[in-house]
Amino acid sequence: MTDFHARPLLTTDTMAVWDVVCEGICRHKSTEECVAATHLVFPYRGAYVQHIGRAEAVAEPNQIVFINEDEAYRVSHPVEGGDASLSIRLDTPTLLELVSADYLQVKGRPAFNRTHLHLDTHVQMLTTLVRHRLSRGVIETLEAESLTLELLRRVLSGCSSRAAAGSIGRRKLVDRAKLVLASDLGRRWTLAAVAADVGVSPVYLTQVFQQVEGLPLYRYQLQLRLARALDLLGDNAGLTSLALDLGFSSHSHFSAAFKRAYGQTPSAFQRSARIR
Repeated sequence: MTDFHARPLLTTDTMAVWDVVCEGICRHKSTEECVAATHLVFPYRGAYVQHIGRAEAVAEPNQIVFINEDEAYRVSHPVEGGDASLSIRLDTPTLLELVSADYLQVKGRPAFNRTHLHLDTHVQMLTTLVRHRLSRGVIETLEAESLTLELLRRVLSGCSSRAAAGSIGRRKLVDRAKLVLASDLGRRWTLAAVAADVGVSPVYLTQVFQQVEGLPLYRYQLQLRLARALDLLGDNAGLTSLALDLGFSSHSHFSAAFKRAYGQTPSAFQRSARIR
């Protein structure tokens, strides 16, 4: 039984954009799935794991996940609550024009040689604005296409994204830590608690996480929380209750962190998400 719904937000000759919401019923690996064209997936809520052969990628709001054409994959949901993503398909010439050759399996074929990339905060904000405005119907097609190409250009050119480093074992350890953080964004985790959940010492966890992701564990958690705030701010969320629900100590703490990451206050972002 299908446990996801894909709502089309934009369909043109150049691209198609869907808002995909999954209930996350399947805790273990699903049956194999396949797509006829490569999709670029921006998770914005929850987390899941994508399995391609022996390779795995944790899909959560700090990542873009690639689903290659004609490549079988499975999905599992170790974290409760389901997930939601913005899924984008480009026509082949446009995708090949945008993407760095370093990211392709072979030249001239729209298939990526990696499962995911880490995103920066600018791309997260731009993705959220595109989704909110398309969902509300407050953006013209030409502007929507232009903004979508802008965010994909930033990701696929390599200027604002980063591939995970380190051995397979270290990347799996980091993936386990990501799932722990994603399981409860509002919890004020201690380093000891996260390390205990993944079965290593706090010192080792911080060292490996920094090596693999290129940023400290606490910064990664903050980016996850702020990405969730981006998602919820478009729904008229109250700022104080939102801040406390996401584990910030106060409204001012949340606003300061949000402004450092995205260059504007949460209330300013709320206004920009509702207008063209």
